[in-house]
Amino acid sequence: MSVSVRVSIGMRLQRGPWGGGNQFGLALSEFLQKKNVHISFDLRGPLDIIVLTEPRKGLKSCAYSHEDIIQYLTRKSWETLVVHRINECDERKGTKGVNDIILRANRYADHTVFISYWLKGLFEKHGFEDKEFSVIYNGADTRIFNAMGYQTWDGTGRLRMITHHWSSHYMKGFDIYSRLDELLGNGELGKKLGFTFVGNVPEGFNFRNAVHIPPRSGTALAKIIRAHHVYLTASLNEPAGMHHIEGALCGLPLLYRESGALPEYCRGFGLSFTEDNFEARLLEMIARYHELVPRMAVYPYTSQRMCESYYNLFKNLMERRREVIRRRNFCK
Repeated sequence: MSVSVRVSIGMRLQRGPWGGGNQFGLALSEFLQKKNVHISFDLRGPLDIIVLTEPRKGLKSCAYSHEDIIQYLTRKSWETLVVHRINECDERKGTKGVNDIILRANRYADHTVFISYWLKGLFEKHGFEDKEFSVIYNGADTRIFNAMGYQTWDGTGRLRMITHHWSSHYMKGFDIYSRLDELLGNGELGKKLGFTFVGNVPEGFNFRNAVHIPPRSGTALAKIIRAHHVYLTASLNEPAGMHHIEGALCGLPLLYRESGALPEYCRGFGLSFTEDNFEARLLEMIARYHELVPRMAVYPYTSQRMCESYYNLFKNLMERRREVIRRRNFCK
């Protein structure tokens, strides 16, 4: 894309520990600026591409909604392209109405990006139209999350497991994390395993045997992750997530729940589990840890790969701009 291309990313970026969507915004804006793309986070000036990331106006991360975009298109520039990145769903936190809002907003998108095929399939069941789409996987920054300094388990002492979440919602996996916490205090497993949780917990929730560290981000978080051996994620109906990606890039084999998009991101780089076989998988991880570690060197989900995919998408849309606008099925 030429230097004149102007892209608005519909996010209010936050600094410090925050969710995965925020990390996406930080990474993409930095990458595009290095490609001489003019980046903004509002709808004030002339724009070539608008990236809708959050249509719910009441949320802190939302810079503008689909309603604002429609006003921009009809009053300022019908030639501006609209890309809608979908990374949320009701199923993730047991909410109601989020899917409907997303689908309403999506009517005004020229191109839709899902962050997993699981999420695309879910929205197809809810009525996603047969329209132009891509699946672009999330990725983390390897300048921060890498295996430099990661020390593998030597087979003696406890196999140290870790997870981290910004959200304190119970569906982030606290049924499994509390179960593991109990296991650490009882019997032989407690002698073989350790567990650290980094982040926020539900109100009134306390670990008795696991180590709990308040939210961390960046290099401080990466250092903590690399001080462990295995990364655990028990999140339910996760559309993609960033936490397990960061753990994997730090070199840790993954122990992941068979739920949501986690198998898409984790398959081949660890062991999966269900509620019924969790304890058995813990023992299997102890037995197969050294077999799994070498695989992590080729874990592919980096922010560089993610950002290049968005950049190539934007280039392709700009090349087909007139064709894309002709296909719009909403009125000017």
